Formats: sequence, structure tokens, C-alpha cells
Amino acid sequence: MKICLIAEGCYPYVVGGVSSWLHRLIQAFPEQEFVILTIVANRSWSGKYVYELPENVTEVHELYLEDYNWSQKGRRVKSIDKKEYQALRSLLLNQKVNWEALFDMFQKKSLSVDRLLMSVDFFHAVTDCYNLNYSQIVFSDFLWMLRSIYLPLFHTMKMQIPKADLYHCTATGYGGVLGSMAKYIHGGRLLISEHGIYTREREEELIKAKWVEGIYKDIWIEQFRKMSNLAYDRADLVTSLYEHARELEVELGCPYEKTMITPNGILVENFNGIPGKSEEEEERVYIGAVLRIAPIKDVKTLIHAFSFAREAEPSLKLWIMGPWEEEKEYAQECFDLVEAEGIPDVEFTGRVDVREYLGKMDLTILTSISEGQPLTILESFAAHKPVIATDVGNCRGLIMGEADELGAAGIVTHIMNVEEIARAMVTMARNKAMRLEMGEIGYQRVMEKYQYEFMIDTYRGIYKDFAKSMGLIWEDGTVREKE
Repeated sequence: MKICLIAEGCYPYVVGGVSSWLHRLIQAFPEQEFVILTIVANRSWSGKYVYELPENVTEVHELYLEDYNWSQKGRRVKSIDKKEYQALRSLLLNQKVNWEALFDMFQKKSLSVDRLLMSVDFFHAVTDCYNLNYSQIVFSDFLWMLRSIYLPLFHTMKMQIPKADLYHCTATGYGGVLGSMAKYIHGGRLLISEHGIYTREREEELIKAKWVEGIYKDIWIEQFRKMSNLAYDRADLVTSLYEHARELEVELGCPYEKTMITPNGILVENFNGIPGKSEEEEERVYIGAVLRIAPIKDVKTLIHAFSFAREAEPSLKLWIMGPWEEEKEYAQECFDLVEAEGIPDVEFTGRVDVREYLGKMDLTILTSISEGQPLTILESFAAHKPVIATDVGNCRGLIMGEADELGAAGIVTHIMNVEEIARAMVTMARNKAMRLEMGEIGYQRVMEKYQYEFMIDTYRGIYKDFAKSMGLIWEDGTVREKE
């Protein structure tokens, strides 16, 4: 079976999280052929992989959302036909969209995205949208904002998609548009595995964003919602990591009967026998933060909270373990904060093998403003370490338990609450017995529900069902056509 994995802003360019999940998924099914269709910002990302691709990955296709019409590809089209114009207009007005007409227009016509955005047809559609809904704002600003909003979507619909039996998206958004278009053009099936709820994540980012203001925030949010609605409508199955995420999907328009919960899983045995503290290190309390240094991880709040915690408990030391190259400006602000405030005992390790460090940690911490079901929490549990985490995504469910009575495996705090996070650090530092007990609870929880084998068995069943629905025979992982 040929499976096209569609990922946005992660694999194979970024370490951790969804990228790690995808890499392990491909490795778990060596008999299947995988094609990667990956979405990145621009051509500067091209080919800069941080993963060695498994042998069963046969192709990699890249979509650049901020691309240009290189070599002036696409002849100028004087006008689009009436059906295409109505589809374009309904898209802008957020009415019932004839996506098939749009897919055909972008896929079958030699159409320049840049020229379409500057065309009379697009201008008229924008004018209609403006007059009906937004006449209180400056038209020229509105026109240019809509051009910037629709540029990445139009590039997405121009993408030439490889033929596959199954299109497996890691999110809705632009990936969901690609998967929906692929299903329309090539047939096959569409599976969406959401790790975070894409629409809600973009909503949170836009609310906080400084580059867009006022009603334009609402227009951008509406754009992401309409793309998610398309993906939910066309998908054959939509998976989520935990129950509340499924509830959010349904709230956003996904039919309940299409949904399924598929928790994350890790290889617990990878954390057996990892090195622990030396006798000298036992005098200190080590806190580990395994993360990308990026705004969504709110490393600045972590640093501020640690500063206050260490004043109260000098035995504390913070290890921030993870890459910073992806968000260099933000990372530099974090480095400068530590230096300017003169905060001792903060060590940035960069990208490391966490197994070389995790055994020395007394606890780990995650202060993110958005998460799904973090693998770093599960890895901490596998290493018998308790966790402090903000109440985002499934962090509370992992730490406090959802359907078990094991108890707390750490402390849950509110986001961006420096005082509360600092207090949690101090509490953990001063209660070794509590740390050890919570670490064991976390270990029991990961053993009962979040093992890698459980996750792979679930996806083996999903892939097998899809193969069967396409008239294929699945035998010991090998797929063949019926004789």
C-alpha cells in the first residue's frame, strides 16, 4: 500500500513532537511504501532534513506557502468562467464552497497564482465581500490583507500531488486541503491524525499576534476554520490523542462517527538503565525541560519562575534541553534574559539524546501555552520522573490520570503564572519522597496506556481497515490486490 504522509512545518526538518511520531510510524511499517508531502514556509527549508529518511520512504515533495511564480510559470488567463468565479466568491464570503471547481481550476488550468490575486476577477470577489461584510474598514488595506491570506491557500491548490492509496495528514489546515484535493483527484482514502487541534492553535496564535490587528484577526481565524471544515468533511477517519481533543473536533464541525481516539506511545524500554546521578550530584535538585526553544513553549516564563524558585531553594539547577536553531531570535532573547538577570544554574544544552540526561533529573517541567499530548511527559514517566506542566492539551490528563485511580504524577499549573510555577518547583525540591512516589505513578500510567506497541497496534488496525475498504488484502503487513 502506498501511503502519502502530509505534514506541515515539522517532519523531516524539525526535531521532536509530531516529527518523532511520524519517523517512528514509518519505521513501524517497513512493508509499506511512504511518500512524504511536506509543507514549509519557503524554499530556504528545501532539503534541510534533520532525520535520516527510512528506506521505505520513496519520495519527498515540498510545498512552499510563501512561494513565487518562478520562471513566470503559468500563462496569463484573462478571466475565469462563471462556475469558477462563483466558487472563488463563495470561498471569500465563507458561503458553501464548491471546492471541486476550485481544485479543477488550479490543477487543470495553467494559472498563475500571483496574476490571479492581481486579477479583475479576484478584485470583484473581494469587492463583493467588502461591501457585504466589511465596509467599515479601509478597502485598500482589506484588499491587500485578502491577497496575503489567499496566497498560501492558492499555492496549496496548485501543488501537484503524488498518487497514493491513502493520504494521511497530521493536521487539518493546509495539509487537510492537500489531503482533500488528493482524494478528489486520485481517489484513495483520507486519514487525519490531529496531535493538537490545528484551528484552535492558530486561533491562539492570532489572538496574541502583533502583526495583525482588529477585525483582520477574525478574518484569518475564519480562514483556518473553513480549511478545517473542508478536511473534516472529506476525511474518512479523524483521530485525536485524547477525549477532550475529540470533543473539540466535533465542536468545530467534525461528525462524531468519523472520530477515534489514538493515544501516543513510547518505547519504554529505551529508558531502562539510563545513567543516574553521581554521589556529588545528589546534593542538587535537577529540573529538566525537554523542548524546542520557541515562543509556544514559553521558555521565558520558565526562566522567570526558576529564578524565583532558586532564590527560595538554592539547591535547584535547570537544564533546558533542545534545539534553538528554529527560532533563533526568540532563543537569543532567552539567553539574554538569563544573562541580564544574572540567573545562576541555568544550562542550555542544545539538541541532545535526552536519555543521557533524563536519569539525572529529579523532575521535568513544561510551561507551554499550547500542547497536544506531549511525548516529553511520557518519556519522563518512562524514566520514573514526575512532571510539572501547564494545563494545556492533555497535560492534566497525563499527570492526574483520566480513567485510572493511580493518583498524581506531578503538579499542574496555569499558563504564564510565574508565581504558581515557581511554587511548584520549590514544593518538588523540598519533598523527595513525594517526587519518588509521583515518578512511580507516572511509570505505572505509561505502562498501562501509553506504550509504543499499543499505538502501533492501533494504527496497524486502521491501515488494515483502509486496505480492506479499497479491496486490498493485508497479510502480515504486506498488502496485495485480490486475485
